Amino acid sequence: MNGTLPPLTYVTLTAHPLRRLPQLFAGLALYGFSLALMIRSELGLSPWTVLNEGLMHHTSLSFGTITALVGVAVLLLWIPLKQRPKFGTVANIVVLAITSDLGLSLIPNDQPLPTRWALLTTGILLNGLSIAIYVGARFGPGPRDGLMTGASAASGRSIRLIRTLIELTVLAAGWLLGGSVGAGTVLYALAIGPITQLFLPRFAYRRTREDHR
Repeated sequence: MNGTLPPLTYVTLTAHPLRRLPQLFAGLALYGFSLALMIRSELGLSPWTVLNEGLMHHTSLSFGTITALVGVAVLLLWIPLKQRPKFGTVANIVVLAITSDLGLSLIPNDQPLPTRWALLTTGILLNGLSIAIYVGARFGPGPRDGLMTGASAASGRSIRLIRTLIELTVLAAGWLLGGSVGAGTVLYALAIGPITQLFLPRFAYRRTREDHR
């Protein structure tokens, strides 16, 4: 398969579901597990988690409530980008909740520092790979990834650049609000865009003549 990235717009559920549905759920499960790896590394939260934690310091709301409200706010940003929630958007919320909790239950706390760095770097690599897998299935991205793909399409800029800019902006806002930032946070923010850009052409579903809108 060549490295040219096809459009990442939504493709109907009826188009090759036996090929695309496993890709969607595998990508989402991998994403949830990658989050667990990064959390257990204890070397810094991802930028969106830093933002959620920072907001929590300024309200009486729980972390889960803040996370949900931020997700809704991100979906509102889809409107000027002409993005709409799809099947993959809902699946994103459900599968991530299950697989991230499962990953946390399987990976023990209090690992030695070399192991924690291994958890972090593996988590970041798997996170970028998983985004390419489930976004590439074209069932519709999750809230944050929809912002990424929509802004990329609207601006004509690469996924790599847009993702990096979003992550750095969110990181800065979360840090100013008092969220926890570590070396892993900075590494994630800088690396996730290029990693996703690298893998997307390999996993993006290409429409065929038999597909219907």
